Amino acid sequence: MTTPAPISSNHPRAWLILALILCAEIMDLLDGTIVNVAAPSIARDLGSGSTAVQWMTGGYSLTFAVFLIAGARLGDRYGRRTLFLAGAWGFVACSALCAAAPDTATLITGRLLQGVAAALLIPQGLSLLLAVFAPADQGKAFAIFGPAVGLAAVAGPVLGGVLVDADLFGAGWRLVFLINLPIGILAALGAGRLFPQSRLASAPRLDVFGILLAGVAVALVTYPLVQGREAGWPAWSFVMIAGGLATLGVLVPWTRGRLGRHRDPLIQLSVFRHRGFAGGVLLTLVFFGGTFGVGLALTLFLQLGLGYSAIHAGLTALPYALGSSVGALAGGAALVPRLGRGTLQLGNALQAVGLVLSLVVLSRAGTHVTTWELAGPLLVWGLGMGLVIAPLFDFALAGLDADEAGSGSGLLNALQQLGTAVGVAALGTVFFATVDGRPGQAGYVTGLERCLQAGLGISVLVGLLTFLLPRHARDTPDPENTPAPTLT
Repeated sequence: MTTPAPISSNHPRAWLILALILCAEIMDLLDGTIVNVAAPSIARDLGSGSTAVQWMTGGYSLTFAVFLIAGARLGDRYGRRTLFLAGAWGFVACSALCAAAPDTATLITGRLLQGVAAALLIPQGLSLLLAVFAPADQGKAFAIFGPAVGLAAVAGPVLGGVLVDADLFGAGWRLVFLINLPIGILAALGAGRLFPQSRLASAPRLDVFGILLAGVAVALVTYPLVQGREAGWPAWSFVMIAGGLATLGVLVPWTRGRLGRHRDPLIQLSVFRHRGFAGGVLLTLVFFGGTFGVGLALTLFLQLGLGYSAIHAGLTALPYALGSSVGALAGGAALVPRLGRGTLQLGNALQAVGLVLSLVVLSRAGTHVTTWELAGPLLVWGLGMGLVIAPLFDFALAGLDADEAGSGSGLLNALQQLGTAVGVAALGTVFFATVDGRPGQAGYVTGLERCLQAGLGISVLVGLLTFLLPRHARDTPDPENTPAPTLT
């Protein structure tokens, strides 16, 4: 993301603008967690199958990932205020479509379109804040993001459960989408009145064909991961995955060709020359895929396997959310300056311990496991996740040159969403394949155990990948080398 020129004083409504941007951020963060909690209720009401549940939960992240970089470029070119408004109103419309969905296909379509709207909306926030806050106050503005994100993480599962179980006006699960309407309308109306227009004087041209290549590649890989199990893994599923990887391979020479013609590419290839960033790319995909894939399996186990209500499931997951919030705040503020890369390794180790403890509890209690028995393992698991997730991008970006940092940051954000979508598809497939193979409550126990075991294996891989990262984060001076470049 390109940084606008600094200003000497704050915009007169800078703090109100920050509040509106936070509305959009919180709406996006809530949308993932509360939909996960509501997914079993949605499936029962609409008669959706297991693959549909995976599309409902992962489809949003999938389209978000594909169009995220394009959304940032469009804001640079046509104005961040314009794209923020388009994204906010689009998100409201798509949320209304999801809430009114009469069938599974309509709901999945709405979720995919929600991801596109979010890709237009969310990237504009950072650039707008840099445009309305003077450098002296930018740190204060961005410091508010951490607590807001933490609050959304804690409130999401519980709020989702409350909305589903409250069943106000007979709306049931539809409330998890209707809640976006007042938040999104407030953000859109406020932005229309308060936001200044902000764009680059010489914005990069959009690489339309590059976006199409990336979108086709992601679709060809993800679709068979979700649909292949239900279809019995026919030959076409493996052909599609191979075709997706081949399409992704075409993106490299296409990007080099655009650079040779002095045109702006979708991805700046020079960022991959840095070992730390290349390792950060792999770590981001693997970490987010494993974390959110196992998280979905836990939610499905609690409601479908144990018969918990939505609010009961949300409260059961509360220690995980609390742990992740505490870990995120502690990691960046206290541990990263002291431990450097060791913060990520400590967090990953704690996450692995939480997974092991969850397996031990599950193997002993089985279908009789209680919320209190899961509380300790989930707290440790969440604490470890927070320690990794908060500083991860700062380590991945540490070795990049100043002119590469914007491109690298945008790519990491897109890969975070892509990793989430692929993780939901892959581990959701593992979970449902086990459940279908062993009907009854015992099948759900085994399904969650398989996903926890997969998550443990992913933790081992994440631990190895951390050694590819620089020893110090982007904003932490490295005593052995030149200080890492910082983003303003």
